[in-house]
Amino acid sequence: MILVYVAIIVALIALLTAGILALRNMNAPYGSENMRRISLAIQEGAITFMRREYSYLLVFAIVIFLVIVIAPNLSIRTAIAFIVGALCSGTAGYLGMRTATKSNVRTAQAATQGIAPALRIAFSAGAVTGLMVVGLGLLGIAVLFLIFTKGGNAAYFNDVLGGDILGFSLGASSIALFARVGGGIYTKAADVGADLVGKVEAGMPEDDPRNPAVIADNVGDNVGDVAGMGADLFESYVGSIISAMLLGFIAYHIADVAIFPLVIAGIGIIASVAGIIYTLAFTANHPHAALRNGTFVAAILMILGALWATLALEAIPIGVFSAIVAGLIAGTLIGLLTEYYTSYQYTPTRQVSQSSKTGAATNILSGLSLGMFSAVPAMLTICVAIFIAFAVTGGFTDMAKGLFGIAMSAVGMLSTLGVTLAVDAYGPIADNAGGIAEMSELPPSVREVTDKLDSVGNTTAAMGKGFAIGSAALTALAFFAAFTAKANITVLDLAQPVVIIGVFVGAALPFLFCSLSIRAVGLAAQDMIDEVRRQFREIPGLLEGKAQGNHARCVDIATRGALHRMVAPGLLAVLAPITVGLVFKLLKLWLYPGTDAPAGAEAVGGMLAGALGSGVMLALFMANAGGSWDNAKKFIEVGNYGGKGSDAHKAAVVGDTVGDPFKDTAGPSLNILLKLMSIVALIFVAWFA
Repeated sequence: MILVYVAIIVALIALLTAGILALRNMNAPYGSENMRRISLAIQEGAITFMRREYSYLLVFAIVIFLVIVIAPNLSIRTAIAFIVGALCSGTAGYLGMRTATKSNVRTAQAATQGIAPALRIAFSAGAVTGLMVVGLGLLGIAVLFLIFTKGGNAAYFNDVLGGDILGFSLGASSIALFARVGGGIYTKAADVGADLVGKVEAGMPEDDPRNPAVIADNVGDNVGDVAGMGADLFESYVGSIISAMLLGFIAYHIADVAIFPLVIAGIGIIASVAGIIYTLAFTANHPHAALRNGTFVAAILMILGALWATLALEAIPIGVFSAIVAGLIAGTLIGLLTEYYTSYQYTPTRQVSQSSKTGAATNILSGLSLGMFSAVPAMLTICVAIFIAFAVTGGFTDMAKGLFGIAMSAVGMLSTLGVTLAVDAYGPIADNAGGIAEMSELPPSVREVTDKLDSVGNTTAAMGKGFAIGSAALTALAFFAAFTAKANITVLDLAQPVVIIGVFVGAALPFLFCSLSIRAVGLAAQDMIDEVRRQFREIPGLLEGKAQGNHARCVDIATRGALHRMVAPGLLAVLAPITVGLVFKLLKLWLYPGTDAPAGAEAVGGMLAGALGSGVMLALFMANAGGSWDNAKKFIEVGNYGGKGSDAHKAAVVGDTVGDPFKDTAGPSLNILLKLMSIVALIFVAWFA
């Protein structure tokens, strides 16, 4: 069990590195008092939102804790793991957000010195989020595993991996869903309100200080794209590790195999730290190349480390290494595909920009078409990774070993999360820096620097969303495999009405979930639009820049709208598998007592399969369409097709507004819907099996 202790040490190294980077950022100059005042307003808005959000989550966590405690077939250890998972996820998101909101003004000040200093500050802040996520995730799993197995006693592995430690993933999933949905509703309500009234109606530039919604918009970048994304990938990270540990023990019943995912995660952290150091050391005036090269360095080191670990542990078949590499390569390819379809450096998004010349309708149609088409190659990439991972680990002769291979491909895909999340989280910080530069009236050259960083950040954010969806698909599939094993389901017969009904219900759930979340954005945005219009109308001198808008009022509207409307989508993910399972179990007991007819477990299995199929495609479509609309607008803003203020630009702003809830609310939240339903089904399988 020395390897588990090594994993704990590596996790602590990640947290220590995050602390060093955060302290270094805090020692950087923050500029003028006006810049600091604006930054403090963003900080206070973000902290207020997260405190109120966490008060909602506390009530939810207490309820779930009590349900687990009193539920038959579940232990108090599962409930404890649930609380620890929720605390680790919440802590990672909160600390990442605090670092981001304190680094945005320092990035703006560094931008006065050039692009390289600004990139170092923003990327360091993003790295804090990435390292906090992987450090707390690995630390939580390893410590709970040691405690629950009484120091690594293999006699306890089955109970711990098959039940107790799953609570950690459930806690992480619960926080992730509400953080993603709530943060996504907040950020897009503020963004849509600021854009439609400020840009389209009043003709104001981005982040104009006269617009009272700009502070709320900048707050949203942090609570949605830093804290929300961090919680999302924290759940994928711990879910992939836990499911791989469980499936490895089911397939081999060997301790070394069960803890091998912890070893790979530890190697991934070391590789990520190396990639972060490389990026910071070699940052120049080409931010995209610096970020990409740091990611590639981490991936190469990860492959070498995984090969060494596989050869060093005799119990690990070499096919497992191939599965890890397949997942890592698939994650990289999905990111590159997303970049191709969403960056204005390439033809697809430029075609969306061109379609804006004939109005908003053609812009929207072009973006929808691109999003639908782009989902196909990404899904095929996931399919190839699944097939390779299953085949190279002997899945065609031993199903359990093949399923373990699929789970390890998910671990491989997420192994370098420390640096990939750093690249993703840097984007909102650069965006905030640009807003602060605009609102504090810094020279145009500073805004040019932040705009370059923000443009790269939009691309990396889109790549991050594609990566998150791919990892969610593999993680949910691993949990689905664990569910079928625990429920003793060997075959899901589509000729059985119970199973096909489950498939149809599952396929419908992502659409219902997206409807609820997009509607929530629309309603919250309406409130924001009405408030901004009211302030423009009733505050004398605001439009002329002679008066100050009420930013706090806009922040409060976005906060209340997000928190009240995140409950329904969140409850859907938790209640759907339990409801379907219990309903079909009761129907069987009533209609076919004492027979082997399919019942609750088979219905839930069908539901999970249907949700996985439709949810992944829908998430890819929404993320890529939204990212393309955003960058199509930016391609016009840099001077193409008439530039800012032209009819094409106004059409592109409308398209971007439609895409905002696609790429930042509904699409990313689908990742967590799929994973949360799978883990709920796995934990509560005894209720309906």
